[in-house]
Amino acid sequence: MPKLLTEDEAVVSLVDISVDVDRVPVLRGLDLTVRRGESVGFIGANGSGKTTLLRVLATLLPPTRGKGRVLGATLGSPACAAVRPRIALVGHAPALYPQLSLRENLHFVARLTGHRDGEADEALELVGLGGAADRWAEVCSQGMQRRAELARVLLTEPALLLLDEAHAGLDTASAGLVEAVVGRVRARGGAAVVVSHDHPRLLDVADRVVKIADGQATPVQPGPVVA
Repeated sequence: MPKLLTEDEAVVSLVDISVDVDRVPVLRGLDLTVRRGESVGFIGANGSGKTTLLRVLATLLPPTRGKGRVLGATLGSPACAAVRPRIALVGHAPALYPQLSLRENLHFVARLTGHRDGEADEALELVGLGGAADRWAEVCSQGMQRRAELARVLLTEPALLLLDEAHAGLDTASAGLVEAVVGRVRARGGAAVVVSHDHPRLLDVADRVVKIADGQATPVQPGPVVA
């Protein structure tokens, strides 16, 4: 069981992390520190390693080389299993059961995580899905599915939020939803890592932006950037 984080300990600390997938280098010598209350944005071309990095941070993919800690757990160690319930990963594919309604999906998560059904219903209302809560997930639009995923984040209150293509499928009416959800995580002393191709919108949600290219991370200076 990993120890609780001290007040000064980083939520994420990666040192010289490299990851090979099928013997192909994907991440190379990457360093990253993310502290309590911080949001870090990542940009980069397809195949640059952004999703691989999120899988490492979710403790689902151990690094090939280097060392790191997430929420006090050493990457690649048995302690990672204990911190996974405190990590929320919102990926490209929705983590929804297609033949359950949005409400049933959220109620299922609530029962797994010790929350009340009423809290799940409230989360759906907060993301604008109260009127569509009884619709099957498989017939919902990409944007609705993404909002349901963000409702899961509001319900489970993670210490580390990982968003892959955070704004994908969200219309202009939902423009501030990602920012609001990330803001709640940060306000509780958690941290967020947000991946997006939309650099201008990323600036609204991240304290700093990092570009991944050829598996390596480089800080992005303020101003227009081509990913």
